Amino acid sequence: MSVIQNDHSEGPVAKAIENQTSKLPSDVFLWAALGSMAASATLKCLRKDKTALFVGQWAAPFLLLGIYNKIVKTEGHDIQSKPSQAPAITQTGQHPISDFAEPEADSNLNQPQ
Repeated sequence: MSVIQNDHSEGPVAKAIENQTSKLPSDVFLWAALGSMAASATLKCLRKDKTALFVGQWAAPFLLLGIYNKIVKTEGHDIQSKPSQAPAITQTGQHPISDFAEPEADSNLNQPQ
């Protein structure tokens, strides 16, 4: 029987790719998606239907790459390799905020007007 390790760290290739793609502004992917849609519409007007469909399908992958880029920028890649960004752990060994904690109610919402 084999033992499965719980090692969820990124490999060197993924780290290198994420380091480079995180340098790109997020709107590059938005403009690429809009450009592919515009190019597709132009090709459709020029009666190049198959090429228009091909180019038009690029919009979704560009938008997905933009989402991936934003996640890498905000969450970072492999948080375990950056101990300064790891969640703080209290002396009891638990995270300061429980995974099941309810947000506190806004005191202004509960008061009658």
